[in-house]
Amino acid sequence: MPVTKSNCTGWSKKQLGEILTLNYGWSLPEKNRVVGGAPVYGSNGIVGSHNQALVPSQGIIVGRKGSAGNVHFSREPFCPIDTTFFVAPSDTQLDIEFVYYLLLHVDLKRILGDVGVPGLNREMAYREQTQFPNDKAEQQKIAAVLGLVQRAMEQQERLLRLTAELKKTLLLQLFTYGLRHDSRKQTDLGPLPQSWDAVELGRVADVINGFAFKSEDYVSSGVLNFRVVNIRDEGVIDTSSDTKFLPNEFMQTHKQYLLSEGDILLVMVGATRGKLAFIPKSILPALMNQNMWRIVPKSPKEMHRKYLYYFLTIAVPKFVREFSESARGFFKKSDFRSIKLPKPTFTEQQEIADAMDNVEQKLGLHRRQHAALSGLFRTLLHELMTARIRVHDLDLGEIGCSTGIGKT
Repeated sequence: MPVTKSNCTGWSKKQLGEILTLNYGWSLPEKNRVVGGAPVYGSNGIVGSHNQALVPSQGIIVGRKGSAGNVHFSREPFCPIDTTFFVAPSDTQLDIEFVYYLLLHVDLKRILGDVGVPGLNREMAYREQTQFPNDKAEQQKIAAVLGLVQRAMEQQERLLRLTAELKKTLLLQLFTYGLRHDSRKQTDLGPLPQSWDAVELGRVADVINGFAFKSEDYVSSGVLNFRVVNIRDEGVIDTSSDTKFLPNEFMQTHKQYLLSEGDILLVMVGATRGKLAFIPKSILPALMNQNMWRIVPKSPKEMHRKYLYYFLTIAVPKFVREFSESARGFFKKSDFRSIKLPKPTFTEQQEIADAMDNVEQKLGLHRRQHAALSGLFRTLLHELMTARIRVHDLDLGEIGCSTGIGKT
């Protein structure tokens, strides 16, 4: 996709207040709503429904209080509540959907008041400088291109949610019934297949501490210091940002803290306690920092690492609820080792792990596709709204392929 110098021929520059009106939303508390077909919008998006639309057309919703500066677009009649501003088609002479993307580009969150509850001042918003094509057809084409990418992003978000629900359901099913439909017996964990045992975690796995490496030991390049911040939600590992390195000689002087492929890490203290990660080969070599435990099977022929990891994704949230008392709380090893887990044969453990891997691979695919689309959207939003790229110069077929729309 070519990037050219700004070419604003046929474009105008005006303040936001010259091209639209920000109207105040209405007070519509939940107790006064009658469930119906009109979405009710707050600053953070849809918060309910009502049987009568207060704005009888499509339009834009802008957060005024709370999640101030957020921008949403309703393609149907809607109800904006009193924490929002709204813009209807009659409040601007520009294409209403183009104005939505224009507001995303302006980023009104930059000008929020410095107060306890962030708020968007309408007069300050009106003074923001904007530029736009005078030709309404060009405005509509820009909105159509950005809308194409945004709908593809939303499709990936839906697929992510559905796949995450499938994963949750499958986890509970497999760790309760297994894959072979065996007859069941009563255990400390409830009914389990006849061939399974219920054992304490401490019997089949070691729980090992990390090390408090010092910031003054950090170097510009060397061996990765794997820290709590490198574990994101859903066990996603991120070593691309906020990365710290230690001298290569630490792999000898601190070799007991070297991570191995397939290690399971658990954040055991602090506000993010309970986060889990399964270490891939791609981030190694790495040294394990403090505030985490490494959970390693005592016998690799008795306990499958991935099976244990997937079980912990079920068990740890329950453990957090039971044993955490404060935001800065920590886990005790004795409590953690006492967790009971279902233990099928090693072969069935591997089969269960393989089944979950298939779902996890689908989740990873959707995450990557969503990330790629988000990057494409940000680039197009900037390039189109600054006229560095003119919409008539775009290869729409290329964008269609990039978004995946139309593929089966």
